[in-house]
Amino acid sequence: MKEAAEHVRELGLDITDLESDFFVPFLDRAEKRVTDALVDMAKYAETEPRDNPRENEIELFSFPIAVMLVSAADESFIKSRYALAEAKRASALLQSEEKEKLLQVANNFGWNVRLVDDFVLAHYVFALPFPVFLRNATGFHDKNWKLVNHLLIDGDVYLTGREVGRLLEEEVRKYVEGRLDTKIKSLPPNLMARVTRLRQLAQEKAEQIRLEQMPDRVVMDAFPSCIKGVYDRVSAGRPASHMGRFALTSFMLSVGMSAEDVFKFFRSVSDFNERMTRYQVEHIAGSKGSGTKYTPPNCSTLRTHGICVSPEPECFKAVNPLVCYKRKLQNVPEEEKQPEKESAKESD
Repeated sequence: MKEAAEHVRELGLDITDLESDFFVPFLDRAEKRVTDALVDMAKYAETEPRDNPRENEIELFSFPIAVMLVSAADESFIKSRYALAEAKRASALLQSEEKEKLLQVANNFGWNVRLVDDFVLAHYVFALPFPVFLRNATGFHDKNWKLVNHLLIDGDVYLTGREVGRLLEEEVRKYVEGRLDTKIKSLPPNLMARVTRLRQLAQEKAEQIRLEQMPDRVVMDAFPSCIKGVYDRVSAGRPASHMGRFALTSFMLSVGMSAEDVFKFFRSVSDFNERMTRYQVEHIAGSKGSGTKYTPPNCSTLRTHGICVSPEPECFKAVNPLVCYKRKLQNVPEEEKQPEKESAKESD
C-alpha cells in the first residue's frame, strides 16, 4: 500500500544499516518469506498477520528486504515463486476483510472501482471498469472469467467480493514481479550469504519439482526448446497462453505421461481449477469428449503463436515438436534413457 511505502521511506534507511544486530529479526523474517514461498507456497498463503506493534513493524519492513534479496538472487524461478506466494497470501488475507477495505486496496492500484448500491443488483458488491477487468483476467483460463459471462453495464463489470479478491491477487503478483526487476550489483556480505542460501534452496526445489512431476519414462533433456519454455513457465507457477498449455499438454501425453501425471503437473499454475483442468487434460488425452487424442500443434502453428522462438539444430525441417524430441533422444546418453527402456520392457 502507498501508506506502507511512505512509512518505510520516512525512516530513510540505508543498506548499510541492515548490517547492525538490530535488524537481524527483519532479515530473518525477509529470508523466511522467500524460503516459505519456495518450499511451501500454500502454507505461506495461510500465514496469519502479526498481532503486536513490534511484529507488525518487522512484517512491514521485511517485505522490501525480501524483494531486495530476491532481486539480488536474479533467478527467474525464485522471482516467479515469490511473487505468486505474496499474491496468494494477500488474496487469502483479503477474503476476511470488509468490502470497504477491498475498495481501498483496489483503488490503491488505480482501479477506480466503486461499491454497488442497488437493490436490484444485490448479488454484486463492486462495479469495476471493464479495461481493468480485462487487464487482470486475461491470464485466467476458466471460462467463468470471460467478459461475456459477466454483467456489463455502462462500461462497468459487476463483481462479487470474492471475484475482486481474485483479481487483486493477479494485480499484486504483477506488482511484486515488477519490483523484482531491479538490478542489484552488490550487497554487504551478511546479505549475500542469505542470497546464496536462497539460490541453493531454489536449485534443490526446482530439481525436486522436476523429479516429482516427470515420470521416469519421459526424457526431459530431449524436450524441444518450444515445449521446454512453456514447461519452465508453468513449473514456476506463472500463467501460460491457451495455445502454450495445449501444446505442452498434448506433447507430454504423446511422449508417455498419463493424464493423471499431467493433471498433477498443472497444480502449480496460479489460476489452477481442479475440475476444469482435469476435464481439459482428459479431453486432450481422448478419454473425454469426442474420444480423439490430440497431438501437439505443428511447428508452423507454434511459430505463429510466438511459442517457437529459439529453434534448435534438431528442429531443422521438423514439422512437429515430436520430431525434434525423437531426434534429440538419439543424442541422450543411454544411461539417461534407461528408465524409458525398462518401462517399455515391462509393457512387453
